[in-house]
Amino acid sequence: MSSALNLHIRHLGQRDYEPVWHEMQRFTANRDETTDDELWLVEHPPVFTLGLNGKAHHLLNPGDIPVINADRGGQVTYHGPGQIVLYCLLDLERLGIGVQQLVQKIEQAIIILLAKYDISSQARRDAPGVYVDGAKIAALGLRIKRGKSYHGLSLNVDMDLEPFSRINPCGYEGMAVTQLTDLKSDTDTSVLSEQLITELKQILGYNSR
Repeated sequence: MSSALNLHIRHLGQRDYEPVWHEMQRFTANRDETTDDELWLVEHPPVFTLGLNGKAHHLLNPGDIPVINADRGGQVTYHGPGQIVLYCLLDLERLGIGVQQLVQKIEQAIIILLAKYDISSQARRDAPGVYVDGAKIAALGLRIKRGKSYHGLSLNVDMDLEPFSRINPCGYEGMAVTQLTDLKSDTDTSVLSEQLITELKQILGYNSR
């Protein structure tokens, strides 16, 4: 069934987190069974976001970086320039998958992408995301309403990792964080973004237009 679906890609550039979050909420609230799914590619200025069940004590020293309480799953994470953020506004009922399958498919798309750069990575069942030698390179956080998903994934490419030291990333004390430029010098964020979209489209079984 999913092979007949269309997927629209929106390139938002650099946008503040909160307005984009509220746009996702509106899109999800207003969509119906005929609404095509969308992926939103965006980069955010520095911001910490805390998930629905997030614990404030995982914010160690946010300093001058704003903190936003979001409605996604998961604990605290950081977004900033040099990071690919891809929001997945999908009709899971129409795709015929559940949230755990979606998480696994997103993780697999990232793992396949990194393998193209000769980087071996893994998922962890106890802590969603993608890891290279135990260090987190990609984070996931989703919200499902009426069988529709929003929020999505972030992939660290070429960014200042220092803000991650101000939190317990995803609620894990002392969790190491890494990025592509520390593992592979010849990386292009715009190229990686398109490659990630291609992998995700393929693993979810979409046609695009």
